[in-house]
Amino acid sequence: MLFYAQAEKTARMKAETKEKTLKTFLLSQRHIVYTDPVDVKAGQDVTVYYNPSNTVLNGKPEVWFRGSFNQWTHRRGPLPPQKMYPAENGTHVKTTVKVPLDAYMMDFVFSEWEDGGIFDNKFGMDYHVPVFGGIAKEPPMHIVHIAVEMAPIAKVGGLGDVVTSLSRAVQDLNHHVDVILPKYQCLNLNHVKDFHHAKSYSWGGTEIKVWFGKVEGLSVHFLEPLNGLLQTNSVYIGKNDGERFGFFCHAALEYLLQSGFHPDIIHCHDWSSAPVAWLYKEHYGQYGLTNARVVFTIHNLEFGAYFIGRAMEYADKATTVSNTYAKEVAGNPAIAPHLYKFHGILNGIDPDIWDPFNDKFIPVNYTSENVAEGKKAAKEALQQRFSIKKGDFPLVGIITRLTHQKGIHLIKHAIWRTIERGGQVVLLGSAPDPRIQQEFVDVANRLHNMHHDRAGLCLNYDEPLSHLIYAGADLILVPSIFEPCGLTQLVAMRYGSIPVVRKTGGLHDTVFDVDHDVERARAQGLEPNGFNFEGADPAGVDYALDRAISAWYDAKEWFNTLRKRVMEQDWSWNRPALEYMELYHAAWKN
Repeated sequence: MLFYAQAEKTARMKAETKEKTLKTFLLSQRHIVYTDPVDVKAGQDVTVYYNPSNTVLNGKPEVWFRGSFNQWTHRRGPLPPQKMYPAENGTHVKTTVKVPLDAYMMDFVFSEWEDGGIFDNKFGMDYHVPVFGGIAKEPPMHIVHIAVEMAPIAKVGGLGDVVTSLSRAVQDLNHHVDVILPKYQCLNLNHVKDFHHAKSYSWGGTEIKVWFGKVEGLSVHFLEPLNGLLQTNSVYIGKNDGERFGFFCHAALEYLLQSGFHPDIIHCHDWSSAPVAWLYKEHYGQYGLTNARVVFTIHNLEFGAYFIGRAMEYADKATTVSNTYAKEVAGNPAIAPHLYKFHGILNGIDPDIWDPFNDKFIPVNYTSENVAEGKKAAKEALQQRFSIKKGDFPLVGIITRLTHQKGIHLIKHAIWRTIERGGQVVLLGSAPDPRIQQEFVDVANRLHNMHHDRAGLCLNYDEPLSHLIYAGADLILVPSIFEPCGLTQLVAMRYGSIPVVRKTGGLHDTVFDVDHDVERARAQGLEPNGFNFEGADPAGVDYALDRAISAWYDAKEWFNTLRKRVMEQDWSWNRPALEYMELYHAAWKN
């Protein structure tokens, strides 16, 4: 009975969060556009409010509304242009539209004249609002991801998480999703259900076996060319990755062609599946696979800039994993010529994997309602696990790969600073570079000799321990030098740990400083949720860390309220999935 009650509560919380997130999503552009009512219903009138002063139509004497329904495919065609008139609030203009009964989506743009002129079309994406209660349902799109990583069966970094979580979130919106992946020797087949040989085909002078299975409820097609190119014990082997992945991309498109697939969207990721973009346009878009549009996502521009530049040229739409990172890389020669089709869409976390209410790796399951009790039990277990002093101290958690990108000089400084302030530190992470690994072994030894009751370092990968740190820490430190998106700070908030981050990339887009970002958070429909700092020097870290530790000591009640608040913010794929669907439709419209 207990299991069913917990499952029922989980499902209810997920549904409530999803509904709340959709509302926030619809209101997040309130400074530009919103509707009254917010929930647009089929068969009723809706008033559209628009603020031209925040757009390219700023200062224009007139604003005209141009709209339609169902991704501009409504049987009656577009509505006649309507002149907008000043609204009561003094900042917006408005017009009223009758929503037909067979609408499931409302689409609109704005122009300066009745017959055109300058348009605000949201940078090529158009404005869309879902319509509820209609007699028509949105027809499902068919999206195929071609990627070289997928969590949890072939995961190296965040790319693998995104392929799985984004696919699941889009599938949950009632669209069809398939994933095409190499069949490596290192695949973790324990996580593949109904794994079987589906068919074989020939291409490039070799036979390619296709295996099929379900991963996290997703349909996955594994390609195994009998030339052995993909039969490797790790995803990346270094010496001929370009050749291996190039062959895989070509073989994946050939598989779609020979199997009679007609996807609406082919989504490829980073340099490793970038060749899909130009191979499709040069070889496959001419025959057989004519239906598809190509979307390309950059997860990290540090690798394969040439491949990324070529894919940017050929893709119909391109994204990266946060708005700020999109701005930070906009001047890169691989991206600069293609900014008109380049968008930042934040990654999310998988709320089923990172869920303190159902987490088997923590001693007491909790929600925002009993966060204090849950985190107290987790902190005690964490102190025991690292053999540090039991008791209520401010505990800083650090979970990271130990590379220069992650700000290792700032991490070292923060460890000593936390101890100076009477706090405790636990670190989980390892370094690909043996020299950096040895540096941290030395740090661990010094800490053990001087402060064995205050600090514990685990210098290897340990998934269950990461869950316990997220739950048991008061603060999670992420001082990255650059961070395209970052998932650590998002998971931290899910577990009621307060993020302390450097203002860069996705860290800037997700962590709003309690002292400085009230307005910036409000513009996103949020409340402040952490501490951040600029610069890449010890003084910067101290500025954020000191304020966070002082809040723990001096404002316990407020700190506990902040914990509850961050747990109730939604950093899952609910919102990014809606943004990706808008992007897919925009790619199709083009």
